[in-house]
Amino acid sequence: MTTESENIFAKWYRDYLSDPQIVIFVLMGVLVVALFTFLGEYLAPIIASLVVAYLLEGFIKPLERMHLPRLAAVVIVFIIFIMALVFLVLGLAPMLSSQITQFVQVMPKMLSTWQDQLQTLPQKYPQLITEDQVNRIMGLITDQFTALGRNIFSFSMASVRNLLNFVVYLVLVPLMAFFLLKDKTRILSFLQGLLPENIDLANQVWQEVNEKIAKFIQGKIWEILIVWVAAYILFAFFGLQFSVLLSLLVGLSVIVPYVGALLMTIPVALVAFFQWGFEADFIYILAGYGVLQFLDGNVLVPLLMSEIVNLHPLAIIMGIIIFGGLWGVWGVLFAIPLATLVNAIIKAWPRKSQKYKQEEDLDAG
Repeated sequence: MTTESENIFAKWYRDYLSDPQIVIFVLMGVLVVALFTFLGEYLAPIIASLVVAYLLEGFIKPLERMHLPRLAAVVIVFIIFIMALVFLVLGLAPMLSSQITQFVQVMPKMLSTWQDQLQTLPQKYPQLITEDQVNRIMGLITDQFTALGRNIFSFSMASVRNLLNFVVYLVLVPLMAFFLLKDKTRILSFLQGLLPENIDLANQVWQEVNEKIAKFIQGKIWEILIVWVAAYILFAFFGLQFSVLLSLLVGLSVIVPYVGALLMTIPVALVAFFQWGFEADFIYILAGYGVLQFLDGNVLVPLLMSEIVNLHPLAIIMGIIIFGGLWGVWGVLFAIPLATLVNAIIKAWPRKSQKYKQEEDLDAG
């Protein structure tokens, strides 16, 4: 029995781990995972700058294909990016700050309105909802808003530190992204010189994943912007309160596939309910939001990321849970490309070393 078990283990080792490339690849993977797990908080600005670099690279390549020198293309795209960033910070931040302040101020009134409206439901629809269910719903809403209030208070208490972090990110991230783009070839050559020579497996996986990560980031940024603008137009058309804040959150919610759209339904519905109650506009705004999410998932995402979304929904959800648990927000953001990385590794992983394949071919001959 022991000999049989040893033979099984030896065969498994021969088939999957005997290739030196696999050992090198595994060690590199363990090193990267450990690095991000233990130093992820300090690497956040670097990760953010890589995201920006991947995004801007999509605009630089077309200019290079027009025979524009890379440095000139980088400078042009970077200047446009800085102008857009300044516009967002100076134009959007005051509106968001104002709406967040208004939202906090009307929260008590919202809770009172929701409670009054919900308490009438058992009388109007006794076959659908009971007073006990209404009380449980109100308790849940009150708990959530209490937690939200505590979070906002904690955030305001740490506002100086948060402001300093924001300023650091605002300066360092674009600066690092610029040098990553400007010296891309030199940086890649330097990193390649630090690696062993026999890394064909790692190169194969990198080529596939690098291309897909670039397309994912570029597609996801466009998806956020398009959904954000579409949601704002929808909310502004119906006159929904806090339309700037809610539309931004709806746009950002696409970062988390499936889950984000579902979660954002709650604040949109609650604000609409506070504003109109169970009136026609409440139904229209939820119907419009449902249509927006349907078009996003079934039209926009396939158009922007046709080569990325070929993962099974279960694999995407598992990726969100696992990588989000490991690396927080960054893990959630990169759940799809990380799941794609795992898929690429599985496909590229040699099932048997070339030596044993040749031996089996000779035996068969």
